[in-house]
Amino acid sequence: MKAGVKLPDVTFRTRVRDESVGGPNPFRWEDKTTADYFAGKRVVLFSLPGAFTPTCSTYQLPGFEKGFADFQAEGIDAIYCMSVNDSFVMNKWAESQNLKNVGVIPDGSGEFTRRIGMLVAKDNLGFGNRSWRYAAIVDNGVVEAWFEEPGLCDNHGEDPYGVSSPETVLEHLKTAKAEVAA
Repeated sequence: MKAGVKLPDVTFRTRVRDESVGGPNPFRWEDKTTADYFAGKRVVLFSLPGAFTPTCSTYQLPGFEKGFADFQAEGIDAIYCMSVNDSFVMNKWAESQNLKNVGVIPDGSGEFTRRIGMLVAKDNLGFGNRSWRYAAIVDNGVVEAWFEEPGLCDNHGEDPYGVSSPETVLEHLKTAKAEVAA
């Protein structure tokens, strides 16, 4: 993936809260498309190996959540976290992280992740197919900037983190803004 590439058109199976459903689990299925998330907006998308995993839950997701106002100040309309997890898992993870600013996108079958070339085997960890860690700035569905962790491969022995961190993406936005102003 690289700057200038349009994101693939994918349909995501999501569960959304709907009080009219009633009962202890008031959610209904709602299909959302790539366009629903990215059309007409400038967003940060980041993806990670799995909900509830240590680096994802301790650093990456909380960093984007806490830094939302800083990203908005740099022209970002929304921040989305994607993972090759189903909507049930992503919704519970969002709830456990008390998310208010970052939206979650469930890529349960890994279709989006596969189509952008970031689907990797993580069988060495018992995960199956998952996303390689990356972040992107996306403007109206087109990649503006790409931040991919080094070493993309199946069953990598480590989980590199830094290139796709909120700090790195925010610094890029600030630098790009300063260059335009100069």
